[in-house]
Amino acid sequence: MPEMKYLLLIYGNQEKWDQILAESWPEEIAKQDAFNKKYHETGELLGGYGLADAAAARLVRRKDGVPAVTDGPYLETKEYIASFYLLDCESEERAHEIAADMPWADIEPVEVWPILHESAADL
Repeated sequence: MPEMKYLLLIYGNQEKWDQILAESWPEEIAKQDAFNKKYHETGELLGGYGLADAAAARLVRRKDGVPAVTDGPYLETKEYIASFYLLDCESEERAHEIAADMPWADIEPVEVWPILHESAADL
């Protein structure tokens, strides 16, 4: 049975991060590192990526054939994508199990998106 790829999205906002006490960060990071190691060892976690604060994001368009870069994103909400994970697992149910094992999944939901198309990296 072919494996399927899934994208897990974790959202955040500055208010949420500010509620975490500075002395708690090492423990929270250790929990995430343990999750990453567990699923990397099973071969189901292809990668996990934490993103910079939304203030560092840029919008890029093409204007007259060259990049036109502006500040962004211009979101209507305080929430932004804080990190994302790429899974390769046997089923959607398995992707849900892994998402539910994510640290903080009991407090914040994890979005699970099936990946429908993949472009070969060696084109």
